[in-house]
Amino acid sequence: MKEDFFAALADLEREKGIPQQVFLDALQNALVSACKKQGSAGAVELKLLPEKGTIEFYTVRRVVDEVEDRDTQISLEDAKNIKKSYKVGDFVREKFIPKDFSRIAAQTAKQVIMQKIHETERDAAMDEFSGKEGELLVGTVRKTDLHNVYVEFGSSQVEGVMLPSDQVATETYNVNDKIKVFVKRVKAGFKGAQIMVSRSSAGLVRKLFEEEVPEIKQGTVVIKAISREAGARTKMAIWSEDPRVDAIGACVGNKGARVNAVVEELNGEKIDIIPWSENPLEFIAKALSPAKVISVTQLEGEKTAMAVVPDDKLSLAIGKDGQNARLAVRLTGWKIDVKSRSAAAKLGMIAEGDGEDGQQDA
Repeated sequence: MKEDFFAALADLEREKGIPQQVFLDALQNALVSACKKQGSAGAVELKLLPEKGTIEFYTVRRVVDEVEDRDTQISLEDAKNIKKSYKVGDFVREKFIPKDFSRIAAQTAKQVIMQKIHETERDAAMDEFSGKEGELLVGTVRKTDLHNVYVEFGSSQVEGVMLPSDQVATETYNVNDKIKVFVKRVKAGFKGAQIMVSRSSAGLVRKLFEEEVPEIKQGTVVIKAISREAGARTKMAIWSEDPRVDAIGACVGNKGARVNAVVEELNGEKIDIIPWSENPLEFIAKALSPAKVISVTQLEGEKTAMAVVPDDKLSLAIGKDGQNARLAVRLTGWKIDVKSRSAAAKLGMIAEGDGEDGQQDA
């Protein structure tokens, strides 16, 4: 081993922050393993001496009365020929030079160094991103394939993976695009930190509003629930912990600036901001916005209700392909049967002309 090898390890310690001893410990184990593969039998030890720029190999044999394995044992008589103070149970270490040592050492050192650099970079990435789950990150699209989009984050060049289920059908992802993504999960992978990111998650909407609305970040306004069909529509239920703060107004912002900023980031996705209510029937009525609801009645069965709307608002309440009603169900956690006023009257659920005041019935 040359002195410049140890100097290189010192440089790596400065540049990568990997202690030199980490390399030396790993190199020691790897060289022992490589030496054994070359045919050295029995136990092998070595000493790395950075101050001398040298490496020394030793065979290790145990002193015994009767030798059964010459590779790992040595007789007391032979041991005393080496050093008179040896006794049974001691270990005899004898220096040797492995066959083809220079090539073994060079190849092994290179493998160990590259492996340790990779492990350190992986661990550093894990340390940096392990606390990012549930957060919003800005990344750069580096590549796409038939299924996935790969997003790179910052100087660490850590890659995030966006699976098809986390992509938005109405969005196009081009190489070098800067995009905001929601971090769903961070885990250690074979090639380093694996970060699963999303553009379709409801968590993305939540984090975008936290960025735009100080009252949400401060905890004055609370997002109680979100239901989303990415690229089309989101319903978000909010509540103000302070009666002096208008939750809807805080989220909409002056002249709609705050909600419009979120809509722009979501490429025009519609957002319904709904006041949450601890009264589930009242909450259901609000959740069917933008349709006006005449009444909501709880039906038999767990969390099942019928919402009655004006005849000319039925299609609005249900929405295209049932989307509005479907999102209201997810938002409230209730099964909702939406009926027109005339249909409800025929079923005897409401009298003709009733419910014009929009009151909710239990």
